[in-house]
Amino acid sequence: MTGRFPILYLAEAEADAAVMSSGVLAYLVESLPNATFTVVGSPESAPLFADTPRLRKLIVLEKEGHLEWLNLWSQVQSVRWGLIVDMRGTTFSGKLKRQKRAVRGQDEPGVHAVELAARVLHLDDIPAPRLYVGDQTRAAVDALIPTETTPILAVGPGAEWMGKVWPPERYALVAAALVGDDGPLAGGRVIVVGEENAREAAHLIRLSLKRNRVIELQGRRLTPLQTVAALEKADLYVGADTLWTQLAAASGTPALGLFGPSDDRVRGPWGGVSVRGPRTVDDFRKIDPKLNQAFQHMNDLPADRVIRAAKKLLAERATVSDVASV
Repeated sequence: MTGRFPILYLAEAEADAAVMSSGVLAYLVESLPNATFTVVGSPESAPLFADTPRLRKLIVLEKEGHLEWLNLWSQVQSVRWGLIVDMRGTTFSGKLKRQKRAVRGQDEPGVHAVELAARVLHLDDIPAPRLYVGDQTRAAVDALIPTETTPILAVGPGAEWMGKVWPPERYALVAAALVGDDGPLAGGRVIVVGEENAREAAHLIRLSLKRNRVIELQGRRLTPLQTVAALEKADLYVGADTLWTQLAAASGTPALGLFGPSDDRVRGPWGGVSVRGPRTVDDFRKIDPKLNQAFQHMNDLPADRVIRAAKKLLAERATVSDVASV
């Protein structure tokens, strides 16, 4: 590593949290061209950083047990790191040789995760989430999504917990309103991303549109990093409070996040827009204190409110693009 500045980056175990913090790593990539990077993550978060420029090593910490941390120690203890960035806030990173160490502190109520990540490096300008997509990753996606000039609406309707699931038929209403003949993305296509739990919504969206207008990418067909490449092609993303919405924010696509029992002040798509029904998170906690019951909390968010928000976001982005082109 002669002539290089070695950086060790410990990413969060949860993939969505790692995405929200990813702007910090991207900031280091862009501002320190002489740096090399070793990234440590979980099986869920590590693959997000596979295409990072000047990545020397990607280490997957399979579990949180003593043996796994001991194995990690054997891989990183011999290096004198120029900088260690510890997004997990561990004591482990304090035992390693380094010039500088930056450690994430405790979460703060009402403060966005992206802003908290920027505080780790004491940055005045908050870097937006960003994941690097390599040529091979992008080529795999290009083979699935035809290159054409029609607009694209991306939808991420699935969620692991019922409480975050917006009714599938309302996604169909949104898609029809946006890519239908009178919509702002008229004549466009819809790509559906996420896990298998997005299948019902994908089916209803397909039925609501003209033939061959929906590309279903949900399930295991795409990796999360490939999903970023797919979302880069979209003109707008609409989805629930999940990893997929954070990936949309990291892709740079205008993102509309649908929220109910989770706090959009902390998890809303950075640079995008959050929309919710009439109830606050505290209102939801009164009936579901641990926010883990099988309640359909999102039913009070009407489709017309989401459609209005989506059209407004598209109009604002169009205005910005027009001004930029002058």
